[in-house]
Amino acid sequence: MLNRMNRVRATDRLRPMRCKPRQARHARGIALIEVLVALLIFMLGVLGLVGLQASMTRAQTDSKVRADAAYLASELNGRMWSDLANLASYDGTGCASQARCSEWQSKVGSSLPGGTGAVTVNATSGDVAVTISWTMPSGETHRYVTHTTVAKAAN
Repeated sequence: MLNRMNRVRATDRLRPMRCKPRQARHARGIALIEVLVALLIFMLGVLGLVGLQASMTRAQTDSKVRADAAYLASELNGRMWSDLANLASYDGTGCASQARCSEWQSKVGSSLPGGTGAVTVNATSGDVAVTISWTMPSGETHRYVTHTTVAKAAN
């Protein structure tokens, strides 16, 4: 019986094992499809990250411009506190009569994209409203308004 099992035809030894034709047809291209699906998922992830980075960059730029506007408004309030005698001359959009205010106006224009500043002063009560407007490159217009009271200290 053992001899029968060991007896193998010479042609059987030379012939490589082959898949059945039906199995070979179904298996063809599966690996390629798996690779394409993996690439598609990877590309969607990369596109999501690029979109997230663009959104974060836009938000960071908006935040910086808002912080600059707040700083400029605070700077003008400080200038008015140090120049109480000329407080009424800061009133108006141009405030060209006051050198310190016109210098501030040019600083607003150079620091912010399309930046303009307006000051409203009530000289009797010392109430001051500083309005700074700017236009982002995307066309969005923003405003920063601050109200404060600048009054002489009691002697």
